[in-house]
Formats: sequence, C-alpha cells, structure tokens
Amino acid sequence: MMKKRIAILGSTGSIGTQTVDILDSVACEVVALTTNRNVKLLEAQARRLHPQLVAAFDEEAAKSLRIALADTNIEVCAGREGLIRAATLSTADLVVTAVVGMVGLLPTLEAIAAGKDIALANKETLVCAGELVMRAAKEHGVKILPIDSEHSAIFQCAQARGENRLAKIILTASGGPFFGKERAELSSVTREQALHHPNWNMGAKITIDSATMFNKGLELIEAMWLYELPPEEIEIVIHRESIVHSLIEFADGAVLAQLGVPDMRLPIQYALTYPARVPCKVPRLSLAEIGRLTFFAPDEEAFPALRIARLAAGERGNACAVMNGANEAAVDLFLHDRIRFLEIPERVERVLAEAPRYRELTLERVLESDALAREKVYSLR
Repeated sequence: MMKKRIAILGSTGSIGTQTVDILDSVACEVVALTTNRNVKLLEAQARRLHPQLVAAFDEEAAKSLRIALADTNIEVCAGREGLIRAATLSTADLVVTAVVGMVGLLPTLEAIAAGKDIALANKETLVCAGELVMRAAKEHGVKILPIDSEHSAIFQCAQARGENRLAKIILTASGGPFFGKERAELSSVTREQALHHPNWNMGAKITIDSATMFNKGLELIEAMWLYELPPEEIEIVIHRESIVHSLIEFADGAVLAQLGVPDMRLPIQYALTYPARVPCKVPRLSLAEIGRLTFFAPDEEAFPALRIARLAAGERGNACAVMNGANEAAVDLFLHDRIRFLEIPERVERVLAEAPRYRELTLERVLESDALAREKVYSLR
C-alpha cells in the first residue's frame, strides 16, 4: 500500500484521537493536526507525529500552542483560516474531517477544491450542504470516503453492486440509552442519562443526538447525498447489538450487510487504507458469542427526530441546514441544563416550520440559514 500523507482536522476529539490511535497500523504520514482548544493533547500529538503544521480554532489556544511548540519547527496557525490552511496543505493527500459542527464545512469545501480526498466524519458537511459538496467532489475528481460506521458499511457493501443501482439502504440504529421508553418517560431524563450510550464511545454532541435519534436522521440525509437515493428509499431499523452496521438492498431483493464489533477504529482505518485492507487493532467478531441479533421498527412518536429529518430531507434546499443548526443549538442548551430533553426536537421542529426557505442552495444561504436557526432556538421561550 502506498504511503498516504494525511491532515487530521479535529485530532483531539473522539474520532481524531481514535484516528491517531491506529496510525501505527497503517502506512500514513501526518502532515497537519488541528484542535479547537485542547492545547495539551495537541502538543503531545504534535511531538509524537511531527506534522508540518498544527492549528487551533480558538485564538487564545493558538497563542498557547505557539509557546508550547516554540522549540520545534512546526508551523502554528489559528482560527478558521488555520483550519483551511491545514485542509489545503500541498503535502496532504487525504483530509480527515473529524471536527464537530458547521466549523467543518468551509475547510472541507476548500480541501475538495484543492483536490484532496476526504475521509468524512463531520456530519454537518453533507447534512447542510450535500448538494454543494457532492457537486464539488465530482468536479474535482475527489473521493468522499465515509468514516461513520453506518456509511462505511454501505460504502463497503456497495462495492459489490457493479453497475446495479441500489434499491434501498437500511440504516441501523442502536436506539441509544432510551430505547423502549415511551414519550412520557422521556420528559424527566437527565443529561447524565442521555450521555450514557450502551454501545459506542463518542463525543457529547453525537451521544445526545443518538439519544434523541437526530443522529440517525442526520445519517439519512447524508446517505441521500452519498448514494443518490431519495429519502423514501432509506429505511431505519433499531438494532440494539450494533453488530450489523447497515445494509443495502438490490432490485431482486438480495440484501448485503457489513458486520463487525462496535468499534470506530475499523471504519476509520478503512477510510485511511482504501482500497487496501490491513490488520486492525479491533477485536474480531464472534457470532457464537453474540448469539442473537435483533431488529425493531423505530418509535417515531417517542422520538420525532426521524420524522423531522425526513421532512427536511424531502424539502432539500436549505431545510436541512435549518434543521441541523437548530438541533446543534438545542443540544447545546440541553447540555448546559437550560432545556429539557423533549424540548430538543420541539424547538427544532418549531424553527424548521418558521424559517425562510431557499430551493436554490448556495454556501452563503447555508451559512445564513444555520446562523438564523441557532439564533431562533436560543431566543425561544
């Protein structure tokens, strides 16, 4: 396998640290690393990996980073421009976009314009601007390699399709920590309960999204763009064991699935090594030990996020950017104990219903819609 040179945007977050963890298993040289404000961890990563450049989105963190790395020849950048510099570095072949939130959109678009392949873990990039991103990827001949376990599973299964069109995608969802609870039971759940995911080790925002099931709604929108299917041809099923990571169906009814233990290092590694497969640190799957695989229909009354996401996906235009921005703001309020759990989808749905619509999408309209949705969520009483 040819050695790849990679830039990791968000190297100190959940996906970023797991990417760093598998580097000794893959033939990759790290040329850039970024963080928001975790200076201590980024410094440690930089001293271990010797990148050409590091960046901190937070300006004060960047100042501290310059001092911490003053004895090295590593270039230190700051802010949005620092992330874009890392994403477009001439020495990088592949950019891992592992930052959380809308901050990942512009660097990803700039990386695509610079001809970099993208290992994509930032949901907002496709959710808010999938039309723009996929069009740019085609124009520049860039590969979008999904890191999410579900989209990686679809990507792996789809390699067997040849010239055949996918008839349906089946996204699996763990159901989060509140599977089986009725809506009334969710009115009093706490932040700590919502952050206790049964299967996956993830960051706070994505863990709350899993609890509300907005995470699966966002993945539905991503799948719509990645695999060029309308939302009605994307099914969601609850699979508590998180062993079957997703499935595809063909016109004849044949269904292919990708299975594995619930460990993000496997899809991360495949995005880095594609099309090659190399040994991975992840434990091997034993079906005999698992014993049983179960599947259930989602409860959209208790978890209306799926219905809201389908509505936005069906509208296209800027609706998904509105929904995503509203959800990010609502999750932030919940994590700071300012709203109740059930108010997350309630606020998102209300803002989505009231926000202006644009059928023709531009980057400016995406950013405007995102900002307006956040402002509305924070101002609601």
